[in-house]
Amino acid sequence: MFKKGKLKDISHKAHMKIGDVIIIGILVIASFLPAVIFYFQQDQGQAEETTEKYAVVRIDGEEVDRYSLDESNSVKKTYHPAEGKYNIVEVKDGQARVKEDNSPDQIAVQTGWISEPGETSICLPHKLVIEIYQEGAEDTYIY
Repeated sequence: MFKKGKLKDISHKAHMKIGDVIIIGILVIASFLPAVIFYFQQDQGQAEETTEKYAVVRIDGEEVDRYSLDESNSVKKTYHPAEGKYNIVEVKDGQARVKEDNSPDQIAVQTGWISEPGETSICLPHKLVIEIYQEGAEDTYIY
């Protein structure tokens, strides 16, 4: 790539020694290492997508329903976690969401559709949680 004499000329003009050029070259190459690692992890993730995914609905920590996201089903169900409170949960096209609720802040409604393992939609005032699980997927929690 570079002739020995030309590399010395470049390093002298920039007031760098040959060791500096080598270290900079190693650092530039090492900077691409995360991209390579993420590329191979993403390929593994696509291979795992053959296992079934579920949307699990919990109220006050207790599982009340489990919907398969791989089947072509469309479900709309109303949950009443307490008197005067309601959440309408919709499962459609491999995704789940809280379509409507009567909580004051509407955080779960604003979360929108979730479909990837580990994603959650949470309505704290009603203690309702929708979480996506995938069989055989690694634990996605960070402790």
